[in-house]
Amino acid sequence: MTSTLAIVVSLALLMYLAYRGVTVLLLAPLMGALAVVLSGDAALLLPIYTGTFMTALSGYVLQFLPIFLLGSLFGQLMADSGAANTLSRWIVASVGEKHAIVTVVLACALLTYGGVSLFVVAFAIYPVAVDLFKAARIPKRLIPATIALGAFTFTMTALPGTPAIQNAIPIPYFGTNVFAAPGLGIIAAAIMFGGGTWWLRRRAASAQAAGEGYGDHDDAEEGAPTDGRAEQDARWSIMPVPLALLPLLLVVGINALFTYVVFPAVDFSFLARRFPDLEPQKIVGLWALIIALATACTVLVLLRLKHWNNLKDTINQGVFGFMLPLFNTASEVGYGAIIAGLAGFAIIRDTVLNVAPGNPLISEAVAMNVLAGITGSSSGGLSIALQTLGQDYLRMAHEAGISAELMHRVAVMAAGGMDTLPHCGAIITLLAICKLTHRQSYGDIAAVTILFPLPALALVIALGTMFGGF
Repeated sequence: MTSTLAIVVSLALLMYLAYRGVTVLLLAPLMGALAVVLSGDAALLLPIYTGTFMTALSGYVLQFLPIFLLGSLFGQLMADSGAANTLSRWIVASVGEKHAIVTVVLACALLTYGGVSLFVVAFAIYPVAVDLFKAARIPKRLIPATIALGAFTFTMTALPGTPAIQNAIPIPYFGTNVFAAPGLGIIAAAIMFGGGTWWLRRRAASAQAAGEGYGDHDDAEEGAPTDGRAEQDARWSIMPVPLALLPLLLVVGINALFTYVVFPAVDFSFLARRFPDLEPQKIVGLWALIIALATACTVLVLLRLKHWNNLKDTINQGVFGFMLPLFNTASEVGYGAIIAGLAGFAIIRDTVLNVAPGNPLISEAVAMNVLAGITGSSSGGLSIALQTLGQDYLRMAHEAGISAELMHRVAVMAAGGMDTLPHCGAIITLLAICKLTHRQSYGDIAAVTILFPLPALALVIALGTMFGGF
């Protein structure tokens, strides 16, 4: 019981201090150490740090570094080439300024589904959203929720094939791929998109009826690049729409090609002699995503070879940009490994696994939501849960006749449920980009990122229980 209480205290402090802005890189090992000391294992503190925390952290980095690196680089290339801006402006022209909310959501969705990082999307779309919302007299306070709906929900967790890191994390645990349970993912995405846009349009209509308008804001700098670059920066240039769209199509298309055509036709038995511990069926999903992102990056560089403002700086920024997200998540995985090794974790594990005896989907959904909410990170919560309970869930799924693909989709969607609580780093960054506060905008962010994804998750669990993964 003492050890269990130590874990609860540690988790509570982790959540509180993360909300106060303390970096997880420091919090994770400190809160893990606190849990060890309070559990009465202080004599084992240093061995646990070097043998458990660092082993888990380095293992995560070893496994997912290429995905984080290539994803960050691809996002920077899309931004600085002008492709992201071109696509957002194209969607505005196609959908129309009268449908400002839907336009912004679709622009964010297209970019994130194509592999552009959430933060690059927020920076690229924000000036477009300002122009549209001003013209349509929609309150600026709804911009963060609109961006969050397009970037933080259905394209991150539900749509099959999305290259978001959240959709890649379960692959080595379940032996799946990013297209797991595509039919259920599409159904869930439709609920999130439909429900979220309905909410935002209703809120905009209410504000307009009350005569609120866009609001009184200092917009002197809002149409300019948010990172302080000059107006002539290449990211604000325009490139032909087909060329801007091609890299996004390559990410999804090449991923699907290797997942369903190339790798299934390859006999990987020749690897056993040199890599006896390698299980190709559990890793080919990551290989396909790495090839797709690397190809898209290469093509994008070549397409704009004579048009880069400073290609070296773009590549350097993209590569440097992956480090903090990767090590934040890896530190949380190390923290989870410490917690999983404490005696009190057995009580927590048994409680979570027995939430719904006979249906591991419900237990998995609860565990992912709770841990994502505590850490304020969908990738962090998902990684901790799978690090500590992944093997148990896979075993329970086999015993219950539930496919690993269905477990994959439920895990990813659940991690994207409660992850956007107020202390979530992505939400804090989004509000900073939009120059707004939690008080002004968080209620609507919570509505579109929690209120509709959770019922969508419940429906996927119900349909998956009745009909299996499809």
